[in-house]
Amino acid sequence: MEKTIIKSDRLNESYIKLKHKTGLTILLYPMKGYSTSFAMFATRYGSIDRTFKTSNENEFLTVPDGVAHYLEHKLFENEDGVDTFELFAKTGASVNAFTSFDKTAYYFSCTDNFNESLKILLNYVQEPYFTEETIQKEQGIIGQEIKMYEDNPDWRVFFNCLENMYEKSAVKVNIAGTLESIAKIDKDILYRCYNTFYNMNNMVLVIAGSFDIDSALEIIDKEIKYSKPVKIEKQLDDEPENIVNSLIEINLPVSQSQFCIGYKLKPISGVDMLRALVQYEVIIEMLVGESSNLYKYFYDTGLISGGNISYEVFCGDGYFALLFQGESGDPKKVLEKINGEIEKRRINGFAEKDFELVKNAEYGRCIRSFSSPDDIAGLMLNSFILKCDVYDKLEIIANLKFDDIKRPLSSIKTDNVTLSIVNHLRKCPNKR
Repeated sequence: MEKTIIKSDRLNESYIKLKHKTGLTILLYPMKGYSTSFAMFATRYGSIDRTFKTSNENEFLTVPDGVAHYLEHKLFENEDGVDTFELFAKTGASVNAFTSFDKTAYYFSCTDNFNESLKILLNYVQEPYFTEETIQKEQGIIGQEIKMYEDNPDWRVFFNCLENMYEKSAVKVNIAGTLESIAKIDKDILYRCYNTFYNMNNMVLVIAGSFDIDSALEIIDKEIKYSKPVKIEKQLDDEPENIVNSLIEINLPVSQSQFCIGYKLKPISGVDMLRALVQYEVIIEMLVGESSNLYKYFYDTGLISGGNISYEVFCGDGYFALLFQGESGDPKKVLEKINGEIEKRRINGFAEKDFELVKNAEYGRCIRSFSSPDDIAGLMLNSFILKCDVYDKLEIIANLKFDDIKRPLSSIKTDNVTLSIVNHLRKCPNKR
């Protein structure tokens, strides 16, 4: 087993990276003085991975939207009929799973019986059991979930924004798929996707907190099944640079209009994506963060409810965007103000002292993310997806220079932005 100790002089901490004989990547972050443990078993497979092939196959296969999420649901079922949640209840562990655009993860946290819980996690994820009967039953369950999302204003304003930004990318599609797409999912598709993406060479096991390394590795050696090395090729849609529509409005029963503003940027990959993520996080914090003039304006005028505007750098394989969300009586004016601030800063730039303040705040937030087992597990999973190290983001922030944000700032185009609005049943939906 290949073993690497990865250290951070800034934190005076380290973690262990192992390449298991089965092909599985293992990341271990023991934390002295902690009573809780967090383990996550994940695959580099998400909702956008709908067209793929392996090195052993000649043709690409395109599967219906929603398969990754469907698999997440189905893996909790066991052939013997015992519910996986019941197994974890006996160990006292809290268990869950999630599917995102680029990954699927199964995890638990506990204060006792870590070894027993780890065995359960490794076993149920590696033992798929699908029948046509249970698949049809699950279609009804996931179908209800999809319908529920259709009535959720937060979900609708977000995905309407993505649909207006992206013409071809699967990132615009609900992670759970659509009613039409999940109706096409059958046993053969599920096994095909499972056998492709749940190959140990495409998976990672991350553990953080209070646990015994030797005991954990002994369990892993016994429970992990060998996977023949295989190269997975994913085919992404050739996405245009420009947005699809500049505006979409729908009506739902909300107390005040909600908005999501999306600036579409060129996609980036790997460590370069992480570097760009840091740069744009600093930029948008200076644009609308609590220390900015624009935030003060939003707060003083009440244009945004409570002045509360959320923002993120939304990025992954084949997509990169800046998103701003909130509630407002006039979302179009919010967009006008943000566009105006971007143009102003493009011409006049930011003050270097403001950059240093925001950079230091970002550095502090990054330091704090190493304070809990579940946060660290999330960082390790993301590092696996991006093919970088856990401490890379901390180092990028620490070494960020004022000049480093000038080019990214100039790449934000105020004519390549879309506005998604959910109104309070008072305006007719429209697009343009």
